[in-house]
Amino acid sequence: MAMKNKIGVIVDSFRKDSVEAGLRAAREVGADGLQIYSVAGEMSAARMDAPAREHFRALCAELGLEIAALCGDLGGHGFMIESEMAERVAASKAIVDLAVDLGTNVVTTHLGVIPADSSEAVYRTMQAACRALGPYAAARKVTFAIETGPEATETLREFLDSLGVEGIGVNYDPANLVMVGRHDPVAGVKILAPYIVHTHAKDGRNLMPCSESEVYGAFAENRYDQLVARLGGDPFLEVPLGEGQVNWTVYLGALREIGYQGYLTIEREVGDDPASDIAKAVVFLREQLRRMA
Repeated sequence: MAMKNKIGVIVDSFRKDSVEAGLRAAREVGADGLQIYSVAGEMSAARMDAPAREHFRALCAELGLEIAALCGDLGGHGFMIESEMAERVAASKAIVDLAVDLGTNVVTTHLGVIPADSSEAVYRTMQAACRALGPYAAARKVTFAIETGPEATETLREFLDSLGVEGIGVNYDPANLVMVGRHDPVAGVKILAPYIVHTHAKDGRNLMPCSESEVYGAFAENRYDQLVARLGGDPFLEVPLGEGQVNWTVYLGALREIGYQGYLTIEREVGDDPASDIAKAVVFLREQLRRMA
């Protein structure tokens, strides 16, 4: 049976000067759809009035692009700090509303680093955030999707099972699991199967053992360079699709086994020529899917 997945791209990965230029780049590489950051700038919920939202939908339709998901990652420590909770939940709800207006049903985010110990106070703080956001999203037929990476998939599954609400799912990024925690992305698919609503197509290599909480904390506090200096080098490297430690044949097979029919959305956060890397990634994925037909 052929996989029915469509291929998306994160518009921001092209590093264009305007949203429209990014959309046209997505069309040029042959993508079916797109994901776009919606936390700041012209695509933020605060700046997009009703005419802007309608214009964006119309432009996507003109180019034949579906909106696979919005990225609602607010940065920092996600939803780990209780004093920031009210503001971040309100901002995330506004992004959910934007998703509805733009015609997509997935908003992705980094929740923070979920502790393995559920008795920690930060665990309850993160639960409270999801219990506030989940029902709000579900009522609007949207899923608020937590991106994999900062913790083991077993920890994320236990956390999700503990919530007792709808509207919370998973944005599955196999490279994050490989690069930082040296986790098996294939095994993780099976663990998180009921929750996966969107995926990132990204690849990478782990270069040395590193602490997930330390790495994500460094990114959150804009001190990653200090971490690299202390370690004596980058602990991981993002690479073009097919050049890293994600076994795409086996990984895509695992997605097929769980019946995942959603987007494979290409993300390229580094590199001197991201447009070329993304174009090659589209070809790579289409060939992988063709072989599985």
